[in-house]
Amino acid sequence: MKLGFKIWLLIVVLLFSFLLIFGFPPKVFDSGVLVTELDSNSSLFFQGMRAGDTITSINDIPIKNVEDYSKVILETFTTGIDSRLIFKTNSGEYSFYGKSLPGLSVTKIPKSNLKLGLDLSGGARALIKAENKSLTPSELTDLVEITQNRFNAFGLTDLQVSPVSDLSGNNFMLVEIAGATPGDLRSLVSEQGKFEAKIGNETVFVGGEKDIASVGRDAQNARIEGCSPDGSGAYFCQFSFSIVLSPEAAQRHADITKNIPVNVTSDGSYLSERLDLFLDDNLVDSLLISESLKGRVTTQIQISGSGTGTTQEEALVEARAQMKQLQTVLMTGSLPYKLEIVKLDTISPLLGEEFMKYILISGGIALLIISIIIFARYRKLKASIAMIGTSVSEAVIILGVASLIQWNLDLPSIAGIIAGIGTGIDDVIVLMDEAGSKAVLNIKQKLKRAFAIIFGAYFTSLVSLLPLMWAGAGLLKGFALTTIIGISVGVFITRPAFVEMLNRFSKDSTD
Repeated sequence: MKLGFKIWLLIVVLLFSFLLIFGFPPKVFDSGVLVTELDSNSSLFFQGMRAGDTITSINDIPIKNVEDYSKVILETFTTGIDSRLIFKTNSGEYSFYGKSLPGLSVTKIPKSNLKLGLDLSGGARALIKAENKSLTPSELTDLVEITQNRFNAFGLTDLQVSPVSDLSGNNFMLVEIAGATPGDLRSLVSEQGKFEAKIGNETVFVGGEKDIASVGRDAQNARIEGCSPDGSGAYFCQFSFSIVLSPEAAQRHADITKNIPVNVTSDGSYLSERLDLFLDDNLVDSLLISESLKGRVTTQIQISGSGTGTTQEEALVEARAQMKQLQTVLMTGSLPYKLEIVKLDTISPLLGEEFMKYILISGGIALLIISIIIFARYRKLKASIAMIGTSVSEAVIILGVASLIQWNLDLPSIAGIIAGIGTGIDDVIVLMDEAGSKAVLNIKQKLKRAFAIIFGAYFTSLVSLLPLMWAGAGLLKGFALTTIIGISVGVFITRPAFVEMLNRFSKDSTD
């Protein structure tokens, strides 16, 4: 049977959708583990490894999955003893040498280009607005950009920060981080991160590119100075790192310090005023200023602080976290507004896997039942098979478009796919009813009349779905978008192909 243009169009779009979903060569054959998070203070980071790289071997031992990775780390690395690890990735080879594991998190390589939302992959999601302020679209865009930069500085990549609005015109920021807990997300976004360095009541410099030229994060310019007990049974660890001030901030430091008197002590000569470091208006540290810096334009300054814990290991982890937070705020600057979390959700990755499994099972059962009913009603095997084929094709094309636009598939999006397929089956029934009607018309005229009904229903659905793009501060956008894609694919690609198949089946039956 010679295929017409509409059927060929469906085949080409379907093949292109498979390429978009699985890639070329197909990702199902990839092996290794994906780096999801990498400590920006790690030596691996400074050698060039980044979140998103794929680790294929460690010390020349092949890594095919997360189990292999865990086994190799367990067998080749001992905490507290200097060990060397050689990581081979898709971007190059990196070596690590130390007594504690690098700040590295990995996960299994995705077998497709589909991006799953938190409902299916697990993590935390927060809907955020500025406290006591209504943001304009441009202000919201700036807030999203600064927040994204802050997360990137933390080495987080499996996240999405996007502006959303509701039907009342209120603007929000939606933050989704896979694998995070509500506490993690709250600590990352609820603090403004306003950093100020003051001498007395005068501000010397603040965090951000305006006053900070660079922040030391490598082993030479950022380090844990040491850990010791604090006398109460707990421990504290001191950290320090260097920063380079802009010429303007260095001059401001010289102007403020030139008239401050010097105190001579047994430990040395220091200015009578200290450099006080404030984060969100809380004093982080108070640094002595050497007499040699009095009135001097100096661009390099040492920042220090500490972390505490009930054990030395806890104190060390806390010190590293505090240092990273200070470094991040100094690099990215403070958030322009105090933020308020309007809604905070979390979902377990295991629960997400259960959702996906039951969605696939229920979808397959529903399609099987519908196929049986259609065959029992029309007694046309070819038409019933064509209906199943176009419905499955529709789902594949929707997923292909989602891969193309990098859309996060969450539960509302999956519901939209199901709604689109359901609408498609309704249209197919209309076409089959018209094709089998006893009206005094030829098959082409009957199907043309049916398509007029389908187009009317399409535009009605389209108009009714558009408000959902903004309803609920955009949380229903996935449902609206995938439904619109589904019904559009149906009307312009799969339904015309099905009509052509019905025409050919009708010709075959009359020949």
